[in-house]
Amino acid sequence: MISFLFVAFLLASASAVPPFLRSKNSLLPDGRIIGGSSIAISQVPWQVSLQYYGSHICGASIISSRYVVTAAHCTDGLSAGSLSIRAGTATRGSGGQVVSVSRINQNPNYNDNLIDYDISVLELSSALTLNSNAAAISLPSSSTSWAAGTSVLVTGWGTTREGSSSLPTALQGVTVQLVSESSCKSAYGSSSITSRMLCAGVTGGGKDACQGDSGGPLAVNGVLGGIVSWGYGCARPSYPGVYSNVPALRSYITQVTGL
Repeated sequence: MISFLFVAFLLASASAVPPFLRSKNSLLPDGRIIGGSSIAISQVPWQVSLQYYGSHICGASIISSRYVVTAAHCTDGLSAGSLSIRAGTATRGSGGQVVSVSRINQNPNYNDNLIDYDISVLELSSALTLNSNAAAISLPSSSTSWAAGTSVLVTGWGTTREGSSSLPTALQGVTVQLVSESSCKSAYGSSSITSRMLCAGVTGGGKDACQGDSGGPLAVNGVLGGIVSWGYGCARPSYPGVYSNVPALRSYITQVTGL
């Protein structure tokens, strides 16, 4: 899953390392796609790269022409002026549309120790031009739920193996399955998994999100079900990835955006 230390490496050339990258515990926010393959942006036109002074740090999802959603741990301690998004391209460093962030709406209940309420809604300084390569993902209702075993798509530009310090240039995607809350609590402990989280992976490991994927989408048939959040290592057997549960946080999105 995404390691703050990994992103700090990516930002070594920036003027300063963001505060949220300076220290973390053993359970790290998620960051990369493992066991996946390249995917065209037209298949996931809601995917964008969140950039800190022009360098990729996290993923995010378009929810309207003026708003994207990402993980709170991706924005914690940062200013809106340091952030921009690149949309409409499968290449994280070129093409598409680059728009600066004008306001960070980080969930006020975000807990850095538990990585709970891990969502930020970012307002853009100007509207995106929506098209076949840059489009809003559908949002679930607050009452939406999905059964364990449901296949979901996770995408991002995170590293493709645990411990790597290099990011793929091309967007990656991987299909995994939702894991029951009870199974996820068995892996991480009951106190670590809250109702604002959902879990996904494959039984034997080998497929997951990881460093650099944080904040990106977990899509369920074109609906934003989760936001890449945290986990133990990357693609390890018996340790599914943990995602912000979008239905459980839906009211916050509405509060900020009116959507």
